[in-house]
Amino acid sequence: MADIINAFVDGGEFRIEGAAQGSLANPLTGRSFVAKDLFDVAGYPTGGGNPDWQRDNPTPTAHAWAVQTLLDAGASLIGKTITDEVSLGILGENPFYGTPLNSAAPDRVPGGSSSGTAAAVAAGLCDTGLGSDTGGSVRVPASFCGLYGIRPTHGRLDLTGMLPQAPSSDTTGWFARDAATFRDVSSVLLGETIDTSTPTRLVIAVDAFGFCEPETTRALSPLVEALAGLVDDVTEEVMAPQGLSVWGRAQRTLQPAEAWATFSDWVERTNPRLAFNVARGLVMGSQVPEADWHWANMMRREVRARLEYLLPPGTVLAMPTTPFPAPKKGLPLAEQNRLRDLILCLCAHGGLAGLPQVSIPGGLVDGAPVGLSILAGRMEDARLISLACALENART
Repeated sequence: MADIINAFVDGGEFRIEGAAQGSLANPLTGRSFVAKDLFDVAGYPTGGGNPDWQRDNPTPTAHAWAVQTLLDAGASLIGKTITDEVSLGILGENPFYGTPLNSAAPDRVPGGSSSGTAAAVAAGLCDTGLGSDTGGSVRVPASFCGLYGIRPTHGRLDLTGMLPQAPSSDTTGWFARDAATFRDVSSVLLGETIDTSTPTRLVIAVDAFGFCEPETTRALSPLVEALAGLVDDVTEEVMAPQGLSVWGRAQRTLQPAEAWATFSDWVERTNPRLAFNVARGLVMGSQVPEADWHWANMMRREVRARLEYLLPPGTVLAMPTTPFPAPKKGLPLAEQNRLRDLILCLCAHGGLAGLPQVSIPGGLVDGAPVGLSILAGRMEDARLISLACALENART
């Protein structure tokens, strides 16, 4: 298969067949998937988006839990995909391996750091794909590429064999183009039947919609109305009383500090080649003052308390996944940093609170996709997936 969209890492196109068909235990027989190059695949290097990481670490001898689980369910793995360096990116541009093509908006970035996986799914090269989400790395490319994507409840899935970044925020996630595939893959990875239950209450995060660009709010409005039509009780609330930018600052404090703890030994021991933005982020993480770290942890407690209050059992919250569609490729670093900070303001709650979130293809702005997100309380992942399926049926 020719990699015409630059989704795969060098040497990353191969095929490992899923478990033999003919068994009820193989619900994904006939489907294919890719894995972000943070996931171990036996016999193939885990590159982490950086050639020096691949050089400095041994080739895995066992599959990551998520890879093995999909193979056991009958899905076939067709390769490993490009990621931002050691998952420290949100736009999807990698200086070593290039930028995967966003087939939904070819002149724009695919979003990162699960860029190659999202690009491969969006282009129809596979049915589903594994990514990771620490600060938005599944949610953002799902929005930018017009896909279904999930950040599950933090701590719910086994992350064995997935390269860590910031463990208090790291999750495995996945993508699909259609709700039926998304449901089936989610059922396998969550180990839970996706029933047809719907929520009893919908909270619309007015500050999040106010934060995003007006064109994005308008593009998402029809889907928000369709969503409201599925729920009896609809209300509007401020999601972040302290301010979305304050939540963003807390995540920008905790995540880089943890990333430095994860990668410091490698950096100091091998002096690897790193893109400027990645190196700068690690340096900033190494210099987080103890007082700032303690403040960010207290803010994390406030974020969790606020979302637990807004999301009792049976309630979902709706918000834009990203404040705008995918930016153009190749922007200057200063502009990339500005956009990254804005994106993080709508993604920070994921790492801070650890609640499940599903991004749904929402609408178009200047021909480029933007996603609508739904959140729920801990371990209510299946409720969100069921609602996403019901929403697709409602608008078709």
